[in-house]
Amino acid sequence: MTSPDPWHRIHAERLHLAEVLRTLPATSWGASTLCDAWSVRDVVAHLTAAACTPTLPWLTNMLATRFDTDLHNQRLLLRHRGMDDAETLDRFESAVTARRAPFGVVEGALGEVLVHGQDIAIPLGLPLSPSREATRTVAEFYARKDFAVESHTLVRGVRLEASDDDLRLGDGPPVRGTMLSLVMAMAGRSVALDDLEGEGVDVLRRRLARR
Repeated sequence: MTSPDPWHRIHAERLHLAEVLRTLPATSWGASTLCDAWSVRDVVAHLTAAACTPTLPWLTNMLATRFDTDLHNQRLLLRHRGMDDAETLDRFESAVTARRAPFGVVEGALGEVLVHGQDIAIPLGLPLSPSREATRTVAEFYARKDFAVESHTLVRGVRLEASDDDLRLGDGPPVRGTMLSLVMAMAGRSVALDDLEGEGVDVLRRRLARR
């Protein structure tokens, strides 16, 4: 049986997010998210930038910002943010089927839309549930590799156990919870730790506090 094209999963998650964003009242676009100081409109513009920026311009921007990732991301999102919130959403919807990822790391592109979608959804209480397959792909990727986020470093020496799947990753004191909560914790979102249990949670909490 042929494995599904991973881009199909990315496109499906972007489309699902776009559909949820279409239901937002105007007042929600300036709301805070889990992503540092970014508003909803900033996160949406960042996702558009991630979908539309090829590797070479991405690298050029990194060089121009002297590898300051915060400035790098801010410059890119400003290029893709619309004149108003409606245009910002239109630009994201136009990028739903884009097939670009820095260095061709498709799992990283899937992680971008999955995690940032939750960055928006969790504070606003939005019904945004990624597919089990997409969530598992990102969980396995984050557990084995640092890319954009230091996920592999964060969970080194603990054992991740999904409560809603047969996913088991790593060795050490256990960290148990839904796959989505495990993904969000690996992405550095400390709020996800409240949804996890096991001896390894304190290990993750201490490591995130040092960042």
